[in-house]
Amino acid sequence: MELLFSYGTLQQDGVQLSTFGRLLTGKSDSLPGYKVGEVRITDPHVLAVSGKEMHPALIPSGNPMDAVAGMVFEVTPQELARADEYEVDDYVRVKLEFESGIQAWAYIAAEFAP
Repeated sequence: MELLFSYGTLQQDGVQLSTFGRLLTGKSDSLPGYKVGEVRITDPHVLAVSGKEMHPALIPSGNPMDAVAGMVFEVTPQELARADEYEVDDYVRVKLEFESGIQAWAYIAAEFAP
């Protein structure tokens, strides 16, 4: 199993069902040193579907007092690949350490990728 953090739409039942074909199991956690900002989406399909150019994105803040709350879900490697397809090139998947001490994958704004 892989662990995947979501602070946004991947927490929604409909998105989980359409992306993974099932509802995910997870636990609440938070990501210290990050905040939610915005990223300009350039993928034509996402722009057409969402109707929005600006989408929320994890951005490192450099402040350990900042934290983003969300859910850490258990997913299979195949489901992680489906999550990669759901997230567009404006995001990068990175492994980060969470408040609980676990490490999980999260999607951050591509411009802040290590």
